[in-house]
Amino acid sequence: MEESKKMALLAIDALEDKKAADITIIDISEISILADYFIIADGNNRNQVQAMADSAEEALGRAGYEPKQIEGYQTANWILMDYKDIIVHVFSKEDRAFYDLERIWRDGKQITKAELLV
Repeated sequence: MEESKKMALLAIDALEDKKAADITIIDISEISILADYFIIADGNNRNQVQAMADSAEEALGRAGYEPKQIEGYQTANWILMDYKDIIVHVFSKEDRAFYDLERIWRDGKQITKAELLV
């Protein structure tokens, strides 16, 4: 399994552990050099959003992946976690609807978790 898929699965599992809502995976590997995958999820409140980000950071860290950058943790409206090959976006529900990354990155291919296992 290629490294970026492995990273994405670790992040998704960690987000699911914290009851992340509406996890979306966008394969941007063919349209951008930023990363291979965007993982987008939202939480119900600030504490949940931070817990989701903490869980993803911990899971990826245990596997030896260090973030290039993490932004937005204090406000917890939109936490951006850049791991080079994957970028994890953890939103509050309101901010996710406002920024609508799925629309902005619609040229990417939305995939399922099962497709990452192939």
